[in-house]
Amino acid sequence: MANPSPDTFDVVVLGAGTGGYAAAFRAGQLGMRVALVDEDKIGGTCLHRGCIPTKALLESAEAVHRVREKGAELGLTGHEGIGFDYGRIAARRDAVVKRMWTGLRTLVAKNKVEWVAGRGRLDGPGRVRVALHGEDGTPGGGGERLLLATDVVVATGSRVKSLPGFEPDGVRVLTSDDVLRADSVPPSIAIVGAGAVGCEFASLYADLGAKVTLLEYLPAIAPLEDREVSKELERAFRRRGIDVVTNARLAAETLVVDEAGIRVSVGVEGGESREVVAEVLLLAAGRAANVEDIGLETTRVEVERGVIKVDGYMRTAEPHVWAIGDVVGGLWLAHTAAHEGLTAVHAITADPDVHPIDYDTQPRATYCRPEIASVGLTEQECERRGLAVRTGKVPFQAIAKAVIHGDYAGFAKVIADAESGQLVGLHLVGPHATELIAEASLAAFLEATAGEIGATTHPHPTLAEAVGEAAMAVDGRSINF
Repeated sequence: MANPSPDTFDVVVLGAGTGGYAAAFRAGQLGMRVALVDEDKIGGTCLHRGCIPTKALLESAEAVHRVREKGAELGLTGHEGIGFDYGRIAARRDAVVKRMWTGLRTLVAKNKVEWVAGRGRLDGPGRVRVALHGEDGTPGGGGERLLLATDVVVATGSRVKSLPGFEPDGVRVLTSDDVLRADSVPPSIAIVGAGAVGCEFASLYADLGAKVTLLEYLPAIAPLEDREVSKELERAFRRRGIDVVTNARLAAETLVVDEAGIRVSVGVEGGESREVVAEVLLLAAGRAANVEDIGLETTRVEVERGVIKVDGYMRTAEPHVWAIGDVVGGLWLAHTAAHEGLTAVHAITADPDVHPIDYDTQPRATYCRPEIASVGLTEQECERRGLAVRTGKVPFQAIAKAVIHGDYAGFAKVIADAESGQLVGLHLVGPHATELIAEASLAAFLEATAGEIGATTHPHPTLAEAVGEAAMAVDGRSINF
C-alpha cells in the first residue's frame, strides 16, 4: 500500500488549548496520525491569557500578604515595610508561561503529532482548510493547506465577553487579557462579575494594595458554589477591605471614562443606587464560545445557546466530528476540557472502557484567598433535585496544620446521600483548598461513601485532615470537632 498523503490524518484537532493538545497527544499515543491546528501558540487561553499567568501573579501576592500580615506571628522582623516590584512580578509571570510553553512544544514531537500553524476551519465533514502562517509568523502568509481526516475534534475555546455599553478600550475599561499584560497595579479597580475570574483578581489586587470594588449581578459572589461557601468567602473579602456589592445593576448610560478614571452608577438591592469610582474597570462577566467562522455551517453540527451541542462522549450531530472544551459549554474549566478531550479520543477508538463524562465528578477550583474548591452537588442543588442528604462540616480552625499555617478561616463540608452514605458533594473554603479537592474528585469517581472517606487515614498534621473530619462529621463522629 502506498504511503498516505501528507495531508491525510486519522484525527485533526482544531484548537491547541488544554483540551485540544490533550486530545492530540492521547491520539498520538494510541498510534493515530494526528494534526494539531492553531493560529496561536500551543497552550491556548489557559496557558497564555488565563490560568497560568493569573496563578503566577497570585503566588506573588500571597507571598506579599504572608510576610506583611503574618510576619510578626511567624517571628519575622522588618516585615512591616516589605514592598514589592510589580515589574519583576510581571516578569516572573511571563517566565513561568514561557517555561510551560517550551515544555509543551517538545511534547508535540514526543507524541508524534504534526503541528500546523494557521487558522483552520471546517470545510465539510472530514475536511479542515488552514490559512497557514508565513515563515515570519504572518497570519495567512503561508498559503493554504487542506487537511483530510477520518475524525475531527473541534476545540476552538472561548473569548472574554463584554457587556453592552461597556466596550473594553484596554486603558480604563479592561478585560482579563488586558490586566494580564499590565506591568503595574492600579490604585483602585472596580471588577464586574464575581465568578472565579472576578474573585481571583479581587483577591490579587487587594493583596497588592489596590482599593477593590467587586460587583456581582446575582445575590452572592462565587454564585455557582454552595451557599455557605459563598457567604464565607464574602465575609473573608469584607474583612480584607474589599467592597463587595451583590445584586448590582450597572447603568451603562451613566458610565464616564476620562483621564481621571471611570465613574458609573450601580443600582443595589432596595432600589437605591451608588456611584462607583475607580482608576480602571475590569470586565469579568464570563466568556463566549468561539463557534463563529470555523465552518460549522458546512456540517450538521448543532449550536444551541451559543455552544456546540454534544453527547456524553463529545459527539456532535455530524458523524466523526467531535467537540470539547469551552466551545461546548459545560464547566468552562481547563482540566475538564482535557478530560473531555481524552473521552472523545477514546470514543473515537471505540475503547470499551470509555465512559460518558460525568460533570458531577469534575472538580472546580478558584484561587482567591481563601481558596475555594468543590466536587459534586451543592446543598441547594440537592434541594432542587429532591435528594435526601446528610451533611458534615468542620472548620479549618479545628485542624492543627491550618493553625500552624496561620490562615485558618473557612471549612470543609461533606454532603452524603441520606440512605447509602455515598458522596454527593464536597466543598472547601480555606487554605490550599484547590490542592485538597483532588481527594474528593477521586472519591466521587470511585463512588465512595462518606464513611469510607472518614475511615481513610489522613496523616497528621495536614490540612487534608479537614476532609476526613468533615466526612466523619456526617455521622456525628468527628474526632477533633
